[in-house]
Formats: sequence, C-alpha cells, structure tokens
Amino acid sequence: FAGSGGNWGQAGNISSPIASSAANFSNQFVQPSWRIALWSLAYGGVVAVAVFGNLIVIWIILAHKRMRTVTNYFLVNLAFSDASMAAFNTLINFIYALHNEWYFGEAYCRFHNFFPITAVFASIYSMTAIAVDRYIAIIDPLKPRLSATVTKVVIGSIWLLAFLLAFPQCLYSITRVMPGRTLCYVAWPGGLKQHFTYHVIVIVLVYCFPLLVMGITYTIVGITLWGGEIPGDTSDKYHEQLKAKRKVVKMMIVVVLTFAICWLPYHIYFIVTGIYQHLNRWKYIQQIYLGSFWLAMSSTMYNPIIYCCLNKRFRAGFKRAFRWCPFIEVSSYDELELKAARFHPTRQSSMYTVSRMESTTTVVFDPNDGDHSKSSRKKRAAARDTSVNGYSCRNSKTTSTASSFTNSPYTSIDEYS
Repeated sequence: FAGSGGNWGQAGNISSPIASSAANFSNQFVQPSWRIALWSLAYGGVVAVAVFGNLIVIWIILAHKRMRTVTNYFLVNLAFSDASMAAFNTLINFIYALHNEWYFGEAYCRFHNFFPITAVFASIYSMTAIAVDRYIAIIDPLKPRLSATVTKVVIGSIWLLAFLLAFPQCLYSITRVMPGRTLCYVAWPGGLKQHFTYHVIVIVLVYCFPLLVMGITYTIVGITLWGGEIPGDTSDKYHEQLKAKRKVVKMMIVVVLTFAICWLPYHIYFIVTGIYQHLNRWKYIQQIYLGSFWLAMSSTMYNPIIYCCLNKRFRAGFKRAFRWCPFIEVSSYDELELKAARFHPTRQSSMYTVSRMESTTTVVFDPNDGDHSKSSRKKRAAARDTSVNGYSCRNSKTTSTASSFTNSPYTSIDEYS
C-alpha cells in the first residue's frame, strides 16, 4: 500500500522498513474497476476545477487595475500555490496510491516529496498575511499599510521559508526497485522516529500555528466590525466602508475555515497511523487514505468558488472569463465593477484635513490664534484635543476605532471590497 508509513503530503513516502515488507501485502489493496473509476472521476474533478479556477482568479487580479490591492496580491500567491499543488501533485499521488508503483523517475520523486509542503506552507501563510493585514487596517489604522514592494518581500520570504522547511524531503528522497515494482519514498537516516518527529513539526507549522494566529486576529476583527457601530458617525461613506470591510473579512473567514476542515482528517490520519503502525495493514486503510487525501486536495478548488459567491468584483471577473458561454451574460454593471476606481474628494469645510492611509486627523484653527494670552493657549490646547467626530484624542482606543472607518479624501473603497 502506497500510503503505509505515510509522509506528510505524499502517499508514497514510505520509510525503509515498511517499504521492504510492503510487497508482501500489497495485493490486498487491489480495487475493483468501478471503484477505481469513481476515485478517478473524483480526483480528476478536483484537479480540473482547482487549476482552471485558480488561474482565472490570477487573471482577474492581474488584468484589472482595480483588483490590485494588498489583499488580492496575497490571493494571487494563494491561487498560484493551490493551482500548482493540484497540477503537480494530486493526480501523481493518486496514481501512486492506486497502483503502488512509481512510474515517474528519481528526479520527479524528489520534487514530488518536496513541493507539497512548500505549496501548502505558501497557501496557509498567505492567508495568515491577509489576516494580519486586515487586523492592522481595522484595529490600528494609523500604522502605514503594506506597500507593493513590502508585499512582494513578504511573499518572497514565505516561499523561502517554505523551501527551507521542505528541503529535508528533497534531500532524503530516493527511488527503490523492488521485485516487480519501483517505490518512491523518503529514507530518513533516523528511521521512523525521525520521520514522525519531522511531520509533527510540519503539522504544527503549516496547520496549528497559522490557524491559531488567524483565529485570534479574526476574532478581534469580528468583534470590532460586528460588535456595534461607532457612535456619532452615521455618514453614508462610513456605512459603505463598514459594509465593505465586513464582506472581505467574512470571505476570508470562510476561506480559512474551509482549509482547516479539509486538512484536519488528513493530519489525523498521519498522526494515528504514525503512532499505530499496524493500522497500515488494515483492509480498508487505503480507502480511508484516498478519502482523506481527496478532501485535503479539494481545498485547492474551493477558494475560486468562495470568491465568486461572496465578492461582486470576482463574480464580475468570472462572468467576463466565461462570457463565451451562452447562458452567461456580462452586464454593464459587471463591466464597471472591474474598471479603475474614481476617487471623490471629500467636501471642503472650515477645517483643515490631513490624510494618512485610512485615517483622517482634523485640526481646528482658533480664529484668535494671534492672541498670545493664556486663555487663547488653553483654547488651542482644547482644540488639539478634539479629533474626528468630536471625540477626544486622549481616549486613544475610541479614536483609533473610529478613525479606522473614516475615509481619507483619496482612499478608494476598493481597498476593502
């Protein structure tokens, strides 16, 4: 059975002691043709939807200037990781698990063992970066937002760390010719104990830790966005931004929960079979592996569907991509959704507005500014204590929360949509 002694992300990474005995009991995992056909359709459907769906997501973001926001650049990285995982790993791993035979050579064996951890690491930490960016934008809006250059550096750092984490998989990968078949697996120098320790570390780094970080950040953001409106601010612009922020956060929470649910059975499978090795010889273990692996790989196809359902601009982009279909109609409203945004300056008043990122700082000038008496200085001090919507700057928490929903004169609602 290809999944015996299973490695994280691969069916065929079998530790040497198990690999040498696998030939003795592989026949018990031969499946009837109808079951093979069903599994093939299930895995083929995942690959098709994941690859084409994520490529369309990448096109929607890169081909339309209005979609090029910090959040969406991380979504490009996420889509690329998912599409790559589906294209280069899912079907190959399915074939290996099904036939218990490695047909693809030693070089691809190394890549096959190395790349999935890299791709999943890039996916989950792209989601984490989005969560942190949303947290900063909503909870601490006075901090500068990530620039395009910094975003690229963060994405590059994510991939570098992913390569370092997955490197042992490439280093110790080997192919071994057995009587009548060839195996591809990771021959850990420390044996099964080292193999199990490494994969526990990987599970912590690519599942438990990032999900904990995102759980904390989205909980705080959710309480802020849905816990009640900011008193005194009932402008249409405020409600528009609040609604847009809620939509983005809701969409990302659905993405994260989908990832967590899809990968949980797979991680449980490898932990349990790593502790109880005899389960790898159980009659139905191959079906359990194929089911948990299919669910994990299916996480690569859900995100484009989520974007299309929960975001009007992505929905308009998918309509444009499939406009050749007779039942898809692209309306003028859909076309406008993807065009470059226009910025509308805020109305002028007697107050001087200084814009910085998403916050607006208001300074009120005293008409008696030329008077150098103590009373005028007290007036100016009182004026400086006055902030957005008449709230005191001394109450920093209230002001920070209020300013997070205040639009600067040249900040587009696209940043939150």
